[in-house]
Parts: sequence; structure tokens; C-alpha cells
Amino acid sequence: MVIPASFSFTAYPRGTYTMEKLRYGRVMLKLSGEALAGEQGFGIEPQTIQSICRELAEAASMGVQLSMVIGGGNIFRGISVSSKGMDRASADYMGMLATVMNALAVQDALEKLGITTRVMTAIDMKEVAEPYIRRRAIRHLEKGRVVICAAGTGIPYFTTDTAAALRAMELKCEAILKATRVNGVYDKDPEKHSDAVMFNKLTYLDVLQRRLKVMDSAAISLCMDNKLPIGVFNLFVPGNIQRVVRGEEVGTIVQGE
Repeated sequence: MVIPASFSFTAYPRGTYTMEKLRYGRVMLKLSGEALAGEQGFGIEPQTIQSICRELAEAASMGVQLSMVIGGGNIFRGISVSSKGMDRASADYMGMLATVMNALAVQDALEKLGITTRVMTAIDMKEVAEPYIRRRAIRHLEKGRVVICAAGTGIPYFTTDTAAALRAMELKCEAILKATRVNGVYDKDPEKHSDAVMFNKLTYLDVLQRRLKVMDSAAISLCMDNKLPIGVFNLFVPGNIQRVVRGEEVGTIVQGE
């Protein structure tokens, strides 16, 4: 994964957002925990987070209402650990706590850029974050605050992909933006196969039938049932988030027929 040079911090004072013509006015960004680890492959790499948050700040400054779900795989992956003997429910709860750590790191970087941010958790931990309350989260978005939904669904056996789909529908988002380290959805892993072919458009059924690695099947089914489009794009190409919310053809779009 190639990480671009870090951006210099530029503050975006509250109340200075500029409204542009946006295809998506309110979105859910799904970000993997591994994206925060950078080249080191684990943990939290500050320079990488700064680069990512600069892109998020640019999107927020356009007037898009931005909510996020961040995975925890850079710190702890419940499914992997449960396969080695740990109780699955216990492992999943540990994974939820890892997502909270990532959410707090991203919140800190965004607020250094002047972007007001709220972390809201599905597991009650009032000392570090607000409890997730749907109406309160919507109100934060309406006020121009970035909302980071942490701790997954609060229930084991569900992934952060499913949490992103669920929260997107609860918050009336117009699309899920799946940020990855490749340019879109391919017929096979482009990091392992040089002849991999990227799709520009897919249907939900295409993803399910071909078992393409976009999001897990539960998340895809939720999006299909509620006609919520999924945009898959390369997070590490500067400006991609802004291009997607403007409606430019970037990466792969997954939607109905």
C-alpha cells in the first residue's frame, strides 16, 4: 500500500463550510482499521491518520454531512482470534473496543484540523464518548459535525461492515463510501494478480453471486433491501472522497438493476 506524503495541517474553523453541488449530501464512510496502520501493518501510524483526516476535512468543508464507521483490525481482529480457541463473543467485544480506540485517534486528528467531531459508541462508555442515540447523531450531522460510530453494533457476531450498513440506514445516509487501498472492486485480488479486472458498476446480486470482497453478505443484503448504493474507491488517491460525493465516476458503484 502506497501512502502519499502527509499533508500540512490547515484549520477549517467552525461555521466556514461552503456548500457545493453534491450528489450525496449525507454519507457513511466505511474505513478499515488496517488503513490507519500505514506501512507498519499494525497499530496506529500518526502520519497516515493525518493524511486520511486531511481528506476527510476537505470533504466536510464542502458541506457534506459525514458519518463514519472504522474497523479495528489493526489492533484486534475478533474472528481471527476466535478461530484459535477464544470464545467468539468475547473476541468480538474486544474487537469493538479496538474500534473505539481508532475512533478516538481519528477524532483527535480531525479536531486538530478544526473539524468538530463526535464519537458515539454502541457500548456505553460515557467517560470517553457519547452513547449512540439515533436522533442525537442526526442532529450532530445537521450541525455539520462529523459523527464516528464506534463499537460496531454493540452485539457480537456482526462485523463493522454490517454496522456501517445499519447506521447508514438509521441516519438516512444517501450512500456508503467504502474506502480501500485499491481503486475499486476487482474480479480477483489486484495486489496478487496483475491481470485482475476492475468493475465500474455492479449490482448487489453480482457481488453476492460472485462472492466479491466488497462488504460481508449481511451488509450487502441490508443495502440491497434498502436500495442504498455503495461506492468503493481508493482512499489514498488525494481528492477521491470529494470526487465521489460530487458524483464523479470514481472506483466502483454497487447498486440495484
